[in-house]
Amino acid sequence: NKYSLNSNCSMETFQGLLFGFGFFFSIAVLALVIILVVARWKIFTKADQPGWASIIPIYNALIFLRIIGKPWWWILLFCIPLVNIVFMVLAMDLLSKSFGKRVWFTVGLFLLPIIFELILAFGDAKYIGPKKQ
Repeated sequence: NKYSLNSNCSMETFQGLLFGFGFFFSIAVLALVIILVVARWKIFTKADQPGWASIIPIYNALIFLRIIGKPWWWILLFCIPLVNIVFMVLAMDLLSKSFGKRVWFTVGLFLLPIIFELILAFGDAKYIGPKKQ
């Protein structure tokens, strides 16, 4: 059979390569998660909120809504399919504006969140708060 493994490539070799790829991928994902946690911690502290709040599920969403000046019940909107996408983009825009950034920064936050959250966290952006609407 032309699709079977030949004698040069044993099943153990294939499993070893698969394990190596999985291990590398896991380390890369872990590194990205750590980078995002650090960035969000810094964003929270720039907004005069406790940094540790960024790592507590649900509570971090409540603090995020406080940072962008929206009520707690917006969490419910993030649970509705399709509606959540619209409100997440709106929330990112409000986050950008809360730090004095413009609409292009919102586009960056949506398309490349890791990079733009790092810029927001470690750049010269100052928290000015949400605009009263």
